[in-house]
Amino acid sequence: MLPILFCDVTTTRLGNRCPSMAGGRKCLRSSSTTTTAAGDDRRRRGVGWGGAPPTSSDFPSWAHEPNDHFRFEVLHTSNKSMARVGRMITPHGVIDTPSFVAVGTNATLKALDFDAADVAGQRLIFSNAYHLMLHPGTDIIRDAGGIHEYTGRKDGPFITDSGGFQIFSLKYGGVSESLASGEGGGGELKRRACLVRRVGNKEKSHWRSDVMGKVKVTEDHVEFKSYRDGSTVILSPEGSIRAQKDIGADIIIPLDILPPHLISRDELAASVERTHRWEARSLYEHHVDSRDRKQAIFCVVHGGTDVSLRTKSIEYLTTLPWDGYAIGGSLGNGREELKALLSWMMPLFNTPERRDKCRHLLGIADIESIHSAIHHGLDTMDSSYPTKLARHGTLMTQDGLIRIKRGKHAKSYGMRIDHDCECSTCAHYDRAYLCHLFRSNEPLGLQLATVHNLNFVNRLMENMRRGILEGKI
Repeated sequence: MLPILFCDVTTTRLGNRCPSMAGGRKCLRSSSTTTTAAGDDRRRRGVGWGGAPPTSSDFPSWAHEPNDHFRFEVLHTSNKSMARVGRMITPHGVIDTPSFVAVGTNATLKALDFDAADVAGQRLIFSNAYHLMLHPGTDIIRDAGGIHEYTGRKDGPFITDSGGFQIFSLKYGGVSESLASGEGGGGELKRRACLVRRVGNKEKSHWRSDVMGKVKVTEDHVEFKSYRDGSTVILSPEGSIRAQKDIGADIIIPLDILPPHLISRDELAASVERTHRWEARSLYEHHVDSRDRKQAIFCVVHGGTDVSLRTKSIEYLTTLPWDGYAIGGSLGNGREELKALLSWMMPLFNTPERRDKCRHLLGIADIESIHSAIHHGLDTMDSSYPTKLARHGTLMTQDGLIRIKRGKHAKSYGMRIDHDCECSTCAHYDRAYLCHLFRSNEPLGLQLATVHNLNFVNRLMENMRRGILEGKI
């Protein structure tokens, strides 16, 4: 099977051919735009290709000017904490912050359509370029008119991430897995999970045995195996940006390297340096036509829990013309380490040149972490936590989590999930019926639970915004 190349589109194109097709390799373009000059100029100077990353002066002056199609405004800052209330203005709608960002990996929320999500108060949706590149393909979404036209969500903003987390999870496994099994062990756990399939009493090899762990990283790109069919995919920082421009989300994220939590400091420092170079290359690619596309781009601050590396990442990345800042990489082992990390890191964003841009926490938004993040000045945070809980029959309430499958709920006639919740699920159905749906494996249960959990989280965010304005937080 020929490798799929999300090539650097700064390469000169001749019809449907490009130099990366040498040797019979398959090329999948993510855009029809040729941008030769910017790439040639970057390569002549060696900017972002090994060595020291570029400085702010390497970018055009107009790149540092306010963005006409994206704006973030800080409306109020608390006197009791670093919490703040703001407003994010995008081409497809306004988002009041602090705000929860629901994860719709494949341009869809599991078990729920976007109309129902809108009613539940959900504004910003987080989709994943990695999955959308592999299926349906960014050309399909581009030709449909972009993700808003493709999904029919024309008045709701989207953010896409580069796929770096998913790609490097193939190599290392998730954070929790690497913590449980030691350095590099997470990849082995996932590899074992996908290595075989059982047929009767026998185990047979599955093509996914060639997917897990098969990630190669060079200065130019990352090479990995598609989880869908095992084909080889080559993705560069520029290719990721082009793919996300074709998808057309309101906010895009550059390709970064996500090392495991348990890693030597030298390896972590090297990954941070390469991530900085990749992010700079991504920013160059974005600014090739950023004035012609209504998209914003956020950087991703890295450094694990290492104070000096995180500080270095903040000090470097915030000098470049990003539209906002995302906090990524390993954020510690558990909520206490996250809280400790935020307590010393977030004050670094309160300098005059940094405090007016949006701050996003990547991949964490359980209830306790939401409170911690908001108190430390985060504006948005994404997570699949509430929707995943819902699909497993766990409902969120002011009094804690409810496992609705438990037999004690079978006769909870007339009892709402949450006593003062006004979502459509609580307005029409009681705990007894939800218990029946889940114990019968009825799909309706997933939908009703997801509506409730999304409503709960968005109502929590609304109450926290009010609490900040009233001086309570």
